[in-house]
Amino acid sequence: MEYITERITISDDLCNGKPTIRGMRITVQTILEFLGAGNTNEEILEHYPELDSSDITACLNFASEYKN
Repeated sequence: MEYITERITISDDLCNGKPTIRGMRITVQTILEFLGAGNTNEEILEHYPELDSSDITACLNFASEYKN
C-alpha cells in the first residue's frame, strides 16, 4: 500500500487500485460523489462513521491537487 498523502492510499489489491481513505474500502471518488450530490460533511460522517472530517478534507485536497 502506498500513501499518496497522510490519509489517501493506493493499493492494487484494494478497490481496483483507486485512491482510498486510510486503506479502507472507501474511495476518494465515493466521498467526492456524495459531496457533488449535495450531501454535507455531517451526512457523510453519519453514513461512514469510521471517517472523520479530516478524511473529507483530504479527499477535497487530493482532488484539487491531482485533477487531470
